[in-house]
Amino acid sequence: MKSDYIKVVKFGGSSLADAGQFEKVIQIIREDETRRYVVPSAPGKRFDGDFKVTDKLYECYHTAKMGGDFRIALAAVRDRYQAIIDGLSLPLDLSEEFRIIEENLTQGTDADYMASRGEYLNGIVLARALGFDFIDAADVLFFEEDGMLDTYKTQKVMGAVLKLHHNAVIPGFYGSLADGRIKTFTRGGSDITGSVVARASEADIYENWTDVSGFLVADPRIVDSPKNIEVITYHELRELSYRGANVLHEDAIFPVRMAGIPINIRNTNRPEDKGTMIIAHADSKAGCGPITGIAGRRGFSVLTIEKDMMNSQVGFGRRVLQVFEHNGISFEHLPSGIDSVGVIVSTEALSPKRDAVINEICRVVEPDSIQLEEGLALVAVVGRGMVNRVGTAARVFRAAADAGVNIRTIDQGSREFNIILSVAESDMERLIRAIYDEFYKEKP
Repeated sequence: MKSDYIKVVKFGGSSLADAGQFEKVIQIIREDETRRYVVPSAPGKRFDGDFKVTDKLYECYHTAKMGGDFRIALAAVRDRYQAIIDGLSLPLDLSEEFRIIEENLTQGTDADYMASRGEYLNGIVLARALGFDFIDAADVLFFEEDGMLDTYKTQKVMGAVLKLHHNAVIPGFYGSLADGRIKTFTRGGSDITGSVVARASEADIYENWTDVSGFLVADPRIVDSPKNIEVITYHELRELSYRGANVLHEDAIFPVRMAGIPINIRNTNRPEDKGTMIIAHADSKAGCGPITGIAGRRGFSVLTIEKDMMNSQVGFGRRVLQVFEHNGISFEHLPSGIDSVGVIVSTEALSPKRDAVINEICRVVEPDSIQLEEGLALVAVVGRGMVNRVGTAARVFRAAADAGVNIRTIDQGSREFNIILSVAESDMERLIRAIYDEFYKEKP
């Protein structure tokens, strides 16, 4: 292995929930000297009924904002970190850090600052335990005023800083705005930080450690003991993540994808498992079946617009979509026929603007009829092995029919690696199980 081989490793909240989990993480890092840059999340739940540190910090913020006594909640956070420090026998005192946090709460800090303190403090503890340098994410990860990541500045500054540190811990989830204020990603954003660090350090691989051994073909809450996915492409991952497979934050894909850095999803509690390798490209005929994974999400509606000779009216589709654009609503899919087009959108996004959207569509395209159906789920059947594999779609539809599931709409991408089906929300889990059994259950 070349001497400059670099791994960036990110550990989730369940992997760093207590001192025992910290010890597992420390052992994983120390057994491989190429694991040079570490991105930690805030401590997660230790057991059912326990609290996540980030949630408790939000509680501190909201209590302080309402003029209440936040010190009880903050003391619970302090005790949590002290238990980790004591369990690891670390010569570390966080009193000054908590004094600053309390002072900021008293003076009226914002929610992003408070939410970020879980990762910040965990980074300090983990750096001390490993003997690594600590780099505050606020000094190397930057946001634009609109909340978007400032990719250019972050890449430039972080890349230069990392070259000065052979080993370092960089907290996940947050960065800073131009005026120095703390800004966070959405929940689960430590995955994105890890990806950004991997790109800036020109890492050879990004290991994302969590409490599962990689991606599964289907949600284990729906399918009993689904098989593990050994290799998946960025395109497949993007599709499955967006449709509800939540092992990895979907936005974490892009920084490493642009740099061609593979991601390895690993299990902190089963480090011997190889997990799932996420790569840029894979042979559609090698080492995989037609289906890589199945995922589903509820909460969609379809607005179906019908008009005779619609296909001959230039600009009809554009005018329909402009209505959704005017109302700030993005669409998911556009199943269509000669005289009809369906627009599938999030029910949550559509509901407050439903009447305005329908009235505007009636005005701009004068449809023969317009129908709204709510309560839909989208099920994605994804796999690079679908390409040129005869009969894959037929097997999907047969599984749905045998399960008694009525498919409302069908959409297949031009690259032939996904089939998107809309069904009643009540049928989603039944359909996922049926498709899984069709492709993965051993036949007698």
